[in-house]
Amino acid sequence: MASDTAPAAPRHAHRTLLVLAHPRPDSLTGQVAHRLRDHLTSTGATVDLLDLHAEGFDPRLTPVDEPDWEDREKRYSPEVHRHMDRVAAADDIVVVFPVWWFSVPAQLKGWIDRVWNYGFAYGRSKPRLAGKRMVWLGLAGDTAERYASSGLGAALDLQLRVGVAEFCGITDVTVRLLHGTELSGVPPHQRSARVLDVLAQAQAAVAHAPRTPDHHETQVLT
Repeated sequence: MASDTAPAAPRHAHRTLLVLAHPRPDSLTGQVAHRLRDHLTSTGATVDLLDLHAEGFDPRLTPVDEPDWEDREKRYSPEVHRHMDRVAAADDIVVVFPVWWFSVPAQLKGWIDRVWNYGFAYGRSKPRLAGKRMVWLGLAGDTAERYASSGLGAALDLQLRVGVAEFCGITDVTVRLLHGTELSGVPPHQRSARVLDVLAQAQAAVAHAPRTPDHHETQVLT
């Protein structure tokens, strides 16, 4: 006898946009991003790995991508709209980057400038990016104590959490720093173990990032 019960709708595959901002794929930052891609894929997520350097993303903002404050429907460059589509399609956005000069690399800053643009990421009464989760995962060479005592860790958190994510309507946001990642200061015979430790910390940081509304967290991992 045929059942009157309608078949269940296919479950939405969780989508993660994983952004890598480092010029060398074999760098520790690159290793972290690829480890996270493998881990997230193993949990059933669909991972879109956006390697800014490998894809040749140009961080320079030219007039075609300059915001027009009188036209939030402005059409930006085709490259920018392709990146906007990838951001919009994601449930989670995880950004992996080295902390250079106590901030993000220039290519990542340019990605924010060009892609997180007026009319798309901000400038609307109902933010288009609301409801997403965002994790900023920075690899810092110095110690957690130095970042805390100087205020540089708090400054980076304020910039990324409040100045970017929350400004664009994302309230489920975490900024995490992995400290002591400058391997030149680690004895050669200890470097392999240190790399494995950093990779494990990165995986734990993303796995433990909260999925609760209106939550933000800043954590340093040593």
